[in-house]
Amino acid sequence: MKLVLPTLPAMKPLVFDSPGEKCDLGRIDAGSRPFGSGDKEADRAEVDTLALALDQLQNVFYADRRFKLLVVLQGLDTSGKDGTLRHVFSRMSPIGVRVAAWKAPTEQERSHDFLWRIHAAVPGAGEIVVFNRSHYEDVLVPVVAGTLKGRALRERYRQLVDFERMLVETGTVVVKFMLHISRDEQRARLQDRLDDPAKRWKFDPADLGVRGQWKPYQRAYEGAIGATGSAHAPWIVVPADSKTHRNLMIATVLRSVLEGLKLRFPPLAPELEGRKVE
Repeated sequence: MKLVLPTLPAMKPLVFDSPGEKCDLGRIDAGSRPFGSGDKEADRAEVDTLALALDQLQNVFYADRRFKLLVVLQGLDTSGKDGTLRHVFSRMSPIGVRVAAWKAPTEQERSHDFLWRIHAAVPGAGEIVVFNRSHYEDVLVPVVAGTLKGRALRERYRQLVDFERMLVETGTVVVKFMLHISRDEQRARLQDRLDDPAKRWKFDPADLGVRGQWKPYQRAYEGAIGATGSAHAPWIVVPADSKTHRNLMIATVLRSVLEGLKLRFPPLAPELEGRKVE
């Protein structure tokens, strides 16, 4: 199942769809706005329009029942995973849409293979599931910590590709977004959380430790994206320093993907044809 993605020329260098392809995040400007019009207010209005369009498409998707959709939102702290959920998926009906937010595995989850808990949360027929963080945490955190490397890491990459291939072959559309922010933008967003009393609850001191490992995490992301992007489950790197552009790009891609499925409402049951409700 090949995804239908937007055909903008700027899209091509942001899509990684071949295992082994080199990913260099340093060459992707997190502040660029390839999907933007140059008018921020117009872009915000377009995000609202796209959110309404996605709601309509989701209704058909749910009724059609031929597909399942898994959307992966992966990125460093403050990259905008929660913001994407608020703005891109805000108009969708809660019927048929679900969010799974992933934290460190529990003791029970650690006693199984690393995909055990993930498989239980993937979408069913007609359902859209958004992963806020994902199964890719298991090739990021341990890689930076130095506990996963070499052959074991290569095996895990292969298992991820095989897992997603299995999902696709059984009717799941997989779209993976890496929200790419710059170090300066992350600093500003973390500072904003500290300075704003309404946002301080979001601040986790552990975020500063992760920030101190900026380069190792960039390398871990580059390794994961390059090794696990595939034709059936590509990685799409989203320049995300601009929150509006982030939302605009993701919403545009998802509309293209859903429209490309040629969704349809099921036909009316023959016995109901011409029936009048009294």
